[in-house]
Amino acid sequence: MSDRTTPTWADDSELHDEYAYGQQYSQADQQQYGHTDDSGRRAAQRESLRQYAQQAQTRPQVQPAHSPDQDQAGGYQPGYFTETGSWRFDVHGRTSSYTDQQAYDTFAPFDPYASYTAVEPEPAPTAAEPEPQKPGYTLPPVAESSWAVDTRRSKLLGRGVLLCILLVQAGLSLRLTGTAFQDEALYIASGHYELANLLHGTKLPVDFAAYFSGHPKLYPVLAGAVDSQFGLAGVRVVSLLFMLGATTLLYSLTRRLFNLRAALGAAALFSVLQSTMVLGNFATYDAAAIFLLGLSAWAVVRTDRMKAMAVLLAAPPAALAFGVKYASGLYLPTLVVLAVITAHRHRGVRALGRGVVLGTGIVVLLGIGYYFSGPLGGISSTTTDRAKGTDAAATMLQHSAEWGGLVFLAALGGTIAYVLRARMGEMPWIGGETSGRWRRAALGLLLTGTALLAPAYQIHLHTEISLYKHVGFGLFFAAPLAGLGMARLVGPHFRHPQLGILLYVVTLVFGMVQAQRAYSFPDSTQMTSYLRTVVDKKGTYLAEEQEVPAYYLRDKTNWTQWQNTYFMDYRGKDGKPYTGPDAFRQAVRDGKFDAIVMHGDVSPVTYKAVKEGLKNNSHYRLAAVFPYTTSSGEHAYRIWVKR
Repeated sequence: MSDRTTPTWADDSELHDEYAYGQQYSQADQQQYGHTDDSGRRAAQRESLRQYAQQAQTRPQVQPAHSPDQDQAGGYQPGYFTETGSWRFDVHGRTSSYTDQQAYDTFAPFDPYASYTAVEPEPAPTAAEPEPQKPGYTLPPVAESSWAVDTRRSKLLGRGVLLCILLVQAGLSLRLTGTAFQDEALYIASGHYELANLLHGTKLPVDFAAYFSGHPKLYPVLAGAVDSQFGLAGVRVVSLLFMLGATTLLYSLTRRLFNLRAALGAAALFSVLQSTMVLGNFATYDAAAIFLLGLSAWAVVRTDRMKAMAVLLAAPPAALAFGVKYASGLYLPTLVVLAVITAHRHRGVRALGRGVVLGTGIVVLLGIGYYFSGPLGGISSTTTDRAKGTDAAATMLQHSAEWGGLVFLAALGGTIAYVLRARMGEMPWIGGETSGRWRRAALGLLLTGTALLAPAYQIHLHTEISLYKHVGFGLFFAAPLAGLGMARLVGPHFRHPQLGILLYVVTLVFGMVQAQRAYSFPDSTQMTSYLRTVVDKKGTYLAEEQEVPAYYLRDKTNWTQWQNTYFMDYRGKDGKPYTGPDAFRQAVRDGKFDAIVMHGDVSPVTYKAVKEGLKNNSHYRLAAVFPYTTSSGEHAYRIWVKR
């Protein structure tokens, strides 16, 4: 404590502790101790003590920690003067404790054992906080994301957008107009004969099952019944309903597999494909087959967490799809494998049993149907053992790429993105189990690869007949991955919406142009109107695409009165047998037909043989020429009538 400043009166070596109050000492005490030989020094000490006592009167008094001497009033005596006149702090080994900062600053220079102990002040009483005022209105809770979580709001939003997609799809299909195409006329006309056979036992004019690519008592009967009430337009509306239903099922199963955004993308892209537009206003069994395949796929995905036997719900529509159109059998293995992949996440190896159950159910139903339906020669002649054509593989690949290349590329991109990352991670705080990478890869390869089945099969057959329709079957299965690819292209939080819009618009434009080209049929209105004045129940008629006049004129003619231009065996008047083009040539020379209708676009070889038979032929005269325009150019119906 060598650095502490001590007053002149506190130089006694026995000084230990405490402070003193100068006002306790009287003038007599000062006289008793103040008159010494060192009068000057004593006077200075007394003056210092007097000043100290005066200062102490204005400061808070602090009691020392301990003082053994008490005065008669019981108060503490903190200190006293020694015989030498110096001040002594009597603490007996204890230190003085100050709780006031100002008092400590005042007496610390004179108290070598002083210490300061801070005392926390008592908190001042505060006024009670006023209660917050209630707002006049409250905002409803908002979901974290309406696109990535299946909430009630997201479902309503998705259904609203889906309705807009369906309206656009319906408009794109209904804008296609024209008279009956050859296949439409064939199936509707045969439906009338099949319906009469079922209801009245009327004998069929021909065995339609021998060359139809679908069972004649399924879709043709439906088409014939609708045509009897609503005509061709009504049958086409039924096809539109089938395609709208297929798009709806696609939306539902894609949302089940992935999410809402991918479902809307899948439905949007599928709805603007050229095959979707055409089949939506085309009275053939293709639309019904796609709907049934879609219904089966939806049942497979919807029952993925149920018991294995629940997957049998997908068996009836799958078997019925095969019966409606035999080419649907190409996609039955996809349904079986899909049943395994979708359940593997929840069942592991036991999911294989689910595929076995579905496959067995489909086979059993097909066996029962075949047993009761009798021989179906059309299965081999139109599907399993179809005659090979001469179309080049490169041409079919090019056309397949034009009709569905964009959607296939989107599905391929969606597959790659799905394998690399299960989710876009827009909301990482929302948990949820994700499937393994191998399962994601298997699902992507299965659905995307299915789009290649129809082109590959028809390349094997070297025929492009109906390929523009068949590509739609495979693209239906690839559409979920295409929708996922579209969602990944847009990015999380709709970062690049212009890319998704661009993909949709380009697919829409290509689909509209291609659909208009594919739907360009010969206008048979004038031709059938003129023939109505010529034909009767007794004649024999040769017609290119004979199904069209046979359908429109079925009230005036029978089916067997019409001869097509594909194949004919004929024994001439000279007794010789003829076949192929020679048969047509000789029959015309002999005047076999009462009327001939040709335009040369479908059977150019037969058309050439007929013209050779008409040359210098006195049996016929050219009665009428009716021009028409298709996507391939200007053409004309030519009608020759027997003199």
